[in-house]
Amino acid sequence: MAERPNAAAPALSQPEIAPVFNIFVVVQSGRLAYEAALFLLSLRHTNPGFAGRVILGEPQPGPLWPRDPRVPIGPLRDMLEDLGGTITPFESAHFGAAYPYGNKIEGLAALPPGEPFVFFDTDTLITAPLSEVPFDFDSPSASLRVTGTWPEPSLYGPGYGGIWKSLYDRFELDFDSSLDLSQPDEYWRRYLYFNAGYFFHRCPREFGARFLATALSIRDDPPEELLGQTLNPWLDQVALPLVIHGFGGGRDTLPPGMLDGSHSCHYRALPLLYAREDDRVVDLLHAITAPNPVKKVLKGYDPILRMVYQNKGAMARALFDQTDLPRKERAIRNALRRDGLWLR
Repeated sequence: MAERPNAAAPALSQPEIAPVFNIFVVVQSGRLAYEAALFLLSLRHTNPGFAGRVILGEPQPGPLWPRDPRVPIGPLRDMLEDLGGTITPFESAHFGAAYPYGNKIEGLAALPPGEPFVFFDTDTLITAPLSEVPFDFDSPSASLRVTGTWPEPSLYGPGYGGIWKSLYDRFELDFDSSLDLSQPDEYWRRYLYFNAGYFFHRCPREFGARFLATALSIRDDPPEELLGQTLNPWLDQVALPLVIHGFGGGRDTLPPGMLDGSHSCHYRALPLLYAREDDRVVDLLHAITAPNPVKKVLKGYDPILRMVYQNKGAMARALFDQTDLPRKERAIRNALRRDGLWLR
Protein backbone atom coordinates (compact mmCIF):
# COMPACT_ATOMS: atom_id res chain seq x y z
CA MET A 1 0.00 0.00 0.00
CA ALA A 2 1.42 3.36 -0.98
CA GLU A 3 2.36 5.63 1.86
CA ARG A 4 0.16 8.67 2.15
CA PRO A 5 1.81 12.06 2.20
CA ASN A 6 2.00 13.64 5.61
CA ALA A 7 -0.68 16.33 5.58
CA ALA A 8 0.95 18.03 8.53
CA ALA A 9 4.29 18.48 6.79
CA PRO A 10 5.13 22.16 6.41
CA ALA A 11 5.01 23.56 2.89
CA LEU A 12 8.29 24.66 1.39
CA SER A 13 8.60 28.42 1.51
CA GLN A 14 8.72 30.07 -1.89
CA PRO A 15 10.98 33.04 -2.55
CA GLU A 16 9.04 36.25 -2.90
CA ILE A 17 9.13 37.47 -6.49
CA ALA A 18 9.03 41.21 -7.08
CA PRO A 19 6.19 42.18 -9.44
CA VAL A 20 7.03 43.18 -12.99
CA PHE A 21 6.02 46.75 -13.75
CA ASN A 22 6.50 49.34 -16.45
CA ILE A 23 8.25 52.66 -16.06
CA PHE A 24 6.65 55.74 -17.59
CA VAL A 25 8.64 58.88 -18.42
CA VAL A 26 7.61 61.84 -20.60
CA VAL A 27 10.00 62.99 -23.34
CA GLN A 28 10.01 66.12 -25.46
CA SER A 29 12.45 67.96 -27.65
CA GLY A 30 15.15 69.74 -25.68
CA ARG A 31 15.87 69.43 -21.97
CA LEU A 32 13.48 66.56 -21.23
CA ALA A 33 15.01 64.35 -23.93
CA TYR A 34 18.52 64.82 -22.54
CA GLU A 35 17.31 64.23 -18.99
CA ALA A 36 15.53 61.08 -20.20
CA ALA A 37 18.84 59.86 -21.62
CA LEU A 38 20.48 60.33 -18.20
CA PHE A 39 17.53 58.54 -16.59
CA LEU A 40 17.87 55.55 -18.92
CA LEU A 41 21.65 55.43 -18.54
CA SER A 42 21.27 55.33 -14.75
CA LEU A 43 18.54 52.68 -14.95
CA ARG A 44 20.61 50.39 -17.15
CA HIS A 45 23.66 50.93 -14.92
CA THR A 46 21.92 50.06 -11.64
CA ASN A 47 19.16 47.74 -12.93
CA PRO A 48 20.71 45.69 -15.76
CA GLY A 49 18.05 43.00 -15.36
CA PHE A 50 15.01 45.27 -15.22
CA ALA A 51 12.17 43.12 -16.56
CA GLY A 52 9.53 45.73 -17.36
CA ARG A 53 9.17 48.13 -20.24
CA VAL A 54 10.36 51.73 -20.18
CA ILE A 55 7.68 53.73 -21.98
CA LEU A 56 8.72 57.19 -23.12
CA GLY A 57 5.49 59.11 -23.65
CA GLU A 58 5.91 61.65 -26.44
CA PRO A 59 3.30 64.40 -27.03
CA GLN A 60 2.40 64.82 -30.67
CA PRO A 61 2.06 68.05 -32.66
CA GLY A 62 -1.34 69.69 -32.51
CA PRO A 63 -3.18 72.93 -31.84
CA LEU A 64 -2.03 73.03 -28.20
CA TRP A 65 1.65 72.99 -29.23
CA PRO A 66 2.94 76.08 -31.10
CA ARG A 67 6.10 74.08 -31.91
CA ASP A 68 6.62 70.41 -32.58
CA PRO A 69 7.24 68.81 -29.16
CA ARG A 70 8.66 65.55 -30.51
CA VAL A 71 12.27 64.49 -30.08
CA PRO A 72 13.89 65.07 -33.49
CA ILE A 73 15.15 62.13 -35.50
CA GLY A 74 18.88 61.86 -34.87
CA PRO A 75 21.52 60.61 -32.42
CA LEU A 76 19.66 61.55 -29.23
CA ARG A 77 16.44 59.81 -30.28
CA ASP A 78 18.50 56.80 -31.36
CA MET A 79 20.20 56.73 -27.95
CA LEU A 80 16.87 56.73 -26.12
CA GLU A 81 15.73 53.72 -28.12
CA ASP A 82 19.10 51.93 -27.95
CA LEU A 83 18.92 52.20 -24.15
CA GLY A 84 15.62 50.35 -24.20
CA GLY A 85 13.13 53.19 -24.20
CA THR A 86 9.95 52.65 -26.20
CA ILE A 87 8.89 56.03 -27.59
CA THR A 88 5.10 56.03 -27.45
CA PRO A 89 3.01 58.86 -28.93
CA PHE A 90 0.04 60.45 -27.20
CA GLU A 91 -2.28 63.33 -28.06
CA SER A 92 -2.57 66.52 -26.02
CA ALA A 93 -6.27 67.23 -25.84
CA HIS A 94 -6.40 69.38 -22.68
CA PHE A 95 -3.04 70.86 -21.64
CA GLY A 96 -0.16 71.13 -24.15
CA ALA A 97 2.31 73.99 -24.03
CA ALA A 98 0.15 76.08 -21.68
CA TYR A 99 0.58 73.45 -18.96
CA PRO A 100 3.28 70.91 -19.92
CA TYR A 101 3.01 69.23 -16.51
CA GLY A 102 -0.24 67.86 -17.91
CA ASN A 103 1.80 65.51 -20.10
CA LYS A 104 2.17 63.14 -17.15
CA ILE A 105 -1.63 63.08 -16.88
CA GLU A 106 -2.62 62.72 -20.53
CA GLY A 107 0.25 60.39 -21.38
CA LEU A 108 -1.04 57.67 -19.06
CA ALA A 109 -3.75 56.86 -21.62
CA ALA A 110 -1.05 55.55 -23.98
CA LEU A 111 0.19 52.89 -21.52
CA PRO A 112 -1.04 49.29 -21.65
CA PRO A 113 -4.12 48.80 -19.44
CA GLY A 114 -3.93 46.58 -16.40
CA GLU A 115 -0.12 46.63 -16.19
CA PRO A 116 1.36 48.20 -13.03
CA PHE A 117 3.44 51.30 -13.65
CA VAL A 118 5.74 53.74 -11.91
CA PHE A 119 5.96 57.27 -13.29
CA PHE A 120 9.20 59.21 -12.87
CA ASP A 121 10.04 62.77 -13.85
CA THR A 122 12.89 62.86 -16.34
CA ASP A 123 15.13 64.79 -13.92
CA THR A 124 15.63 61.63 -11.87
CA LEU A 125 18.50 59.16 -11.58
CA ILE A 126 17.87 55.55 -10.55
CA THR A 127 20.58 54.71 -8.02
CA ALA A 128 19.83 51.12 -6.90
CA PRO A 129 17.79 48.06 -7.97
CA LEU A 130 14.10 48.89 -8.15
CA SER A 131 13.31 45.22 -7.53
CA GLU A 132 14.17 45.96 -3.89
CA VAL A 133 11.38 48.53 -3.58
CA PRO A 134 8.24 46.79 -2.18
CA PHE A 135 5.65 48.53 -4.35
CA ASP A 136 2.05 47.80 -3.42
CA PHE A 137 0.38 48.74 -6.67
CA ASP A 138 -3.07 48.47 -5.10
CA SER A 139 -2.10 51.22 -2.62
CA PRO A 140 -0.66 54.07 -4.68
CA SER A 141 1.57 56.80 -3.36
CA ALA A 142 3.86 59.55 -4.59
CA SER A 143 6.92 61.53 -3.61
CA LEU A 144 7.08 63.02 -0.13
CA ARG A 145 10.16 65.08 -1.01
CA VAL A 146 7.95 68.13 -1.07
CA THR A 147 7.62 71.57 0.47
CA GLY A 148 4.42 73.45 1.24
CA THR A 149 4.09 75.15 -2.14
CA TRP A 150 0.27 74.98 -2.29
CA PRO A 151 -2.10 76.38 -1.14
CA GLU A 152 -1.16 79.83 0.10
CA PRO A 153 -4.00 80.75 2.47
CA SER A 154 -4.83 84.44 2.75
CA LEU A 155 -4.99 86.32 6.01
CA TYR A 156 -8.78 86.33 5.94
CA GLY A 157 -9.26 82.65 5.09
CA PRO A 158 -10.12 80.03 4.31
CA GLY A 159 -7.11 78.20 5.74
CA TYR A 160 -5.44 74.98 4.69
CA GLY A 161 -8.22 72.88 6.17
CA GLY A 162 -11.03 74.78 4.46
CA ILE A 163 -9.30 74.75 1.08
CA TRP A 164 -8.43 71.05 1.11
CA LYS A 165 -11.80 70.00 2.57
CA SER A 166 -13.59 71.78 -0.29
CA LEU A 167 -11.72 69.56 -2.73
CA TYR A 168 -12.40 66.35 -0.84
CA ASP A 169 -16.07 67.30 -0.69
CA ARG A 170 -16.10 68.01 -4.43
CA PHE A 171 -14.98 64.45 -5.20
CA GLU A 172 -16.94 62.79 -2.38
CA LEU A 173 -13.80 61.68 -0.53
CA ASP A 174 -13.36 61.29 3.22
CA PHE A 175 -11.31 64.28 4.30
CA ASP A 176 -10.66 63.30 7.92
CA SER A 177 -8.97 60.00 7.02
CA SER A 178 -6.46 61.87 4.84
CA LEU A 179 -5.10 63.96 7.71
CA ASP A 180 -1.82 63.37 9.50
CA LEU A 181 -2.98 64.02 13.05
CA SER A 182 0.60 64.09 14.35
CA GLN A 183 0.93 67.48 12.66
CA PRO A 184 -0.72 70.63 14.06
CA ASP A 185 -3.93 72.05 12.66
CA GLU A 186 -3.38 74.53 9.81
CA TYR A 187 0.20 73.35 9.23
CA TRP A 188 0.65 72.25 5.61
CA ARG A 189 2.10 68.81 6.46
CA ARG A 190 -1.15 67.83 8.19
CA TYR A 191 -2.80 67.66 4.75
CA LEU A 192 -2.07 65.06 2.10
CA TYR A 193 0.31 66.67 -0.40
CA PHE A 194 2.88 65.14 -2.73
CA ASN A 195 5.55 66.09 -5.20
CA ALA A 196 4.49 64.56 -8.53
CA GLY A 197 8.08 63.49 -9.32
CA TYR A 198 7.00 59.87 -9.01
CA PHE A 199 3.76 58.00 -8.46
CA PHE A 200 2.54 54.46 -9.07
CA HIS A 201 -0.61 52.35 -9.40
CA ARG A 202 -1.86 49.02 -10.69
CA CYS A 203 -3.39 50.41 -13.91
CA PRO A 204 -2.35 53.50 -15.88
CA ARG A 205 -5.72 53.82 -17.63
CA GLU A 206 -7.73 53.80 -14.38
CA PHE A 207 -5.32 56.16 -12.67
CA GLY A 208 -4.96 58.43 -15.69
CA ALA A 209 -8.70 58.75 -16.29
CA ARG A 210 -9.34 59.80 -12.70
CA PHE A 211 -6.28 62.06 -12.64
CA LEU A 212 -7.50 63.81 -15.79
CA ALA A 213 -11.09 64.19 -14.61
CA THR A 214 -9.94 65.53 -11.24
CA ALA A 215 -7.46 68.02 -12.72
CA LEU A 216 -9.96 69.33 -15.30
CA SER A 217 -12.68 69.76 -12.68
CA ILE A 218 -10.34 71.78 -10.46
CA ARG A 219 -9.00 73.85 -13.35
CA ASP A 220 -12.31 74.56 -15.10
CA ASP A 221 -14.65 74.82 -12.11
CA PRO A 222 -12.68 75.36 -8.90
CA PRO A 223 -14.54 75.46 -5.58
CA GLU A 224 -15.01 78.99 -4.31
CA GLU A 225 -12.54 78.25 -1.49
CA LEU A 226 -9.82 78.23 -4.16
CA LEU A 227 -10.51 81.84 -5.15
CA GLY A 228 -7.15 83.61 -5.29
CA GLN A 229 -5.13 80.37 -5.31
CA THR A 230 -2.64 79.79 -8.14
CA LEU A 231 -3.05 76.50 -10.01
CA ASN A 232 -0.23 76.94 -12.50
CA PRO A 233 2.15 75.16 -12.01
CA TRP A 234 0.61 73.31 -9.06
CA LEU A 235 -2.47 71.74 -10.67
CA ASP A 236 -1.01 68.23 -10.95
CA GLN A 237 0.09 68.32 -7.31
CA VAL A 238 -3.33 69.57 -6.19
CA ALA A 239 -5.16 66.77 -8.02
CA LEU A 240 -2.67 63.97 -7.23
CA PRO A 241 -3.41 63.48 -3.50
CA LEU A 242 -7.13 63.35 -4.23
CA VAL A 243 -6.58 60.61 -6.82
CA ILE A 244 -4.25 58.64 -4.56
CA HIS A 245 -6.60 58.88 -1.58
CA GLY A 246 -9.53 57.85 -3.75
CA PHE A 247 -7.70 54.68 -4.78
CA GLY A 248 -6.96 53.77 -1.15
CA GLY A 249 -3.37 54.95 -1.14
CA GLY A 250 -1.58 57.45 1.03
CA ARG A 251 1.67 58.63 2.58
CA ASP A 252 3.02 55.42 4.02
CA THR A 253 2.59 52.70 1.40
CA LEU A 254 6.38 52.58 0.79
CA PRO A 255 9.15 52.33 3.38
CA PRO A 256 10.66 55.77 3.90
CA GLY A 257 14.01 56.58 2.38
CA MET A 258 13.92 54.33 -0.70
CA LEU A 259 12.55 56.41 -3.58
CA ASP A 260 13.94 59.92 -3.35
CA GLY A 261 16.57 58.33 -1.15
CA SER A 262 18.61 55.15 -1.50
CA HIS A 263 17.07 54.00 -4.81
CA SER A 264 16.33 57.17 -6.77
CA CYS A 265 17.34 60.82 -6.81
CA HIS A 266 14.99 63.53 -8.11
CA TYR A 267 17.72 66.11 -8.62
CA ARG A 268 15.52 68.71 -10.41
CA ALA A 269 18.46 70.50 -12.10
CA LEU A 270 22.09 69.52 -12.57
CA PRO A 271 23.45 72.48 -10.53
CA LEU A 272 21.25 71.36 -7.62
CA LEU A 273 22.51 67.80 -8.00
CA TYR A 274 26.10 68.95 -7.61
CA ALA A 275 25.23 71.37 -4.82
CA ARG A 276 23.34 69.07 -2.50
CA GLU A 277 23.25 65.37 -3.41
CA ASP A 278 25.39 62.58 -1.94
CA ASP A 279 28.78 61.69 -3.40
CA ARG A 280 27.34 58.39 -4.65
CA VAL A 281 24.88 60.29 -6.89
CA VAL A 282 27.64 62.48 -8.34
CA ASP A 283 29.81 59.40 -8.87
CA LEU A 284 26.95 57.63 -10.66
CA LEU A 285 26.38 60.63 -12.93
CA HIS A 286 30.05 60.68 -13.89
CA ALA A 287 30.15 56.92 -14.47
CA ILE A 288 27.17 56.87 -16.83
CA THR A 289 28.29 59.92 -18.84
CA ALA A 290 31.93 58.86 -19.24
CA PRO A 291 31.81 56.56 -22.32
CA ASN A 292 32.80 58.41 -25.49
CA PRO A 293 29.70 57.44 -27.53
CA VAL A 294 27.53 58.83 -24.71
CA LYS A 295 29.61 61.97 -24.40
CA LYS A 296 29.36 62.62 -28.12
CA VAL A 297 25.57 62.85 -27.87
CA LEU A 298 25.08 64.45 -24.44
CA LYS A 299 27.49 67.34 -24.97
CA GLY A 300 24.88 68.76 -27.35
CA TYR A 301 23.00 70.01 -24.27
CA ASP A 302 24.76 73.00 -22.75
CA PRO A 303 24.06 72.30 -19.04
CA ILE A 304 25.46 68.76 -19.38
CA LEU A 305 28.42 70.01 -21.41
CA ARG A 306 29.35 72.66 -18.88
CA MET A 307 28.39 70.98 -15.58
CA VAL A 308 29.66 67.47 -16.35
CA TYR A 309 32.27 67.67 -19.07
CA GLN A 310 33.72 71.16 -18.40
CA ASN A 311 33.80 70.57 -14.63
CA LYS A 312 31.47 73.42 -13.65
CA GLY A 313 29.67 70.90 -11.45
CA ALA A 314 32.71 70.54 -9.23
CA MET A 315 32.78 74.33 -8.87
CA ALA A 316 29.11 74.32 -7.87
CA ARG A 317 29.72 71.54 -5.35
CA ALA A 318 32.62 73.41 -3.79
CA LEU A 319 30.33 76.32 -2.89
CA PHE A 320 28.44 74.25 -0.29
CA ASP A 321 28.97 71.99 2.67
CA GLN A 322 26.71 69.06 1.75
CA THR A 323 26.34 68.19 5.43
CA ASP A 324 25.12 71.69 6.30
CA LEU A 325 23.13 73.06 3.38
CA PRO A 326 20.99 76.20 3.46
CA ARG A 327 17.50 75.39 4.71
CA LYS A 328 15.77 76.90 1.69
CA GLU A 329 16.42 75.86 -1.90
CA ARG A 330 16.15 79.50 -2.97
CA ALA A 331 19.37 80.28 -1.11
CA ILE A 332 21.17 77.50 -2.99
CA ARG A 333 19.87 78.74 -6.33
CA ASN A 334 20.85 82.34 -5.55
CA ALA A 335 24.40 81.31 -4.62
CA LEU A 336 24.71 79.35 -7.87
CA ARG A 337 23.41 82.30 -9.88
CA ARG A 338 25.89 84.68 -8.27
CA ASP A 339 28.72 82.49 -9.55
CA GLY A 340 27.17 81.97 -13.01
CA LEU A 341 26.51 78.31 -12.28
CA TRP A 342 22.72 78.15 -12.54
CA LEU A 343 22.27 76.27 -15.82
CA ARG A 344 19.11 74.59 -17.00
